[in-house]
Amino acid sequence: MLRILLAIFAFAAVCAAQTQTPSSPPQPTSQAKAKSSASNQSPEDKAIEAKIRAKLAKSKVQKDGFTVRVQGGVAYWEGNTGVVQHKGTATRMAKTAGAKAVVNNIKVSDAAKQQAGSNLQQGPRKAQVKPGDPGTTQ
Repeated sequence: MLRILLAIFAFAAVCAAQTQTPSSPPQPTSQAKAKSSASNQSPEDKAIEAKIRAKLAKSKVQKDGFTVRVQGGVAYWEGNTGVVQHKGTATRMAKTAGAKAVVNNIKVSDAAKQQAGSNLQQGPRKAQVKPGDPGTTQ
């Protein structure tokens, strides 16, 4: 009886492994997404996106050339950066502009990741605190 059950499970596993899933349809390009999402945006999404773009224009992060779109209250970031902190800055920017959630697809360069890793290996940095400042233990 046990052998029969094992044979059935093995057969089911082989059948499941051989089953192919249908391929997904081709995904639209980012430009096509931007065009289609702009026409489907609610007034709230447009307002959030305008706030994000205003914040981006005032920020040092703008030089990275990130793109952002808002759909359903969710901000979608795209782009590349050579500064690790710019990815987090973009997320905070969208959140403070009113986005409910953020999908951050910004890619950080390998060189920036290596630099951040070497900074961590140097140990913690000393805080710029003067003796006698409120909150110090000296």
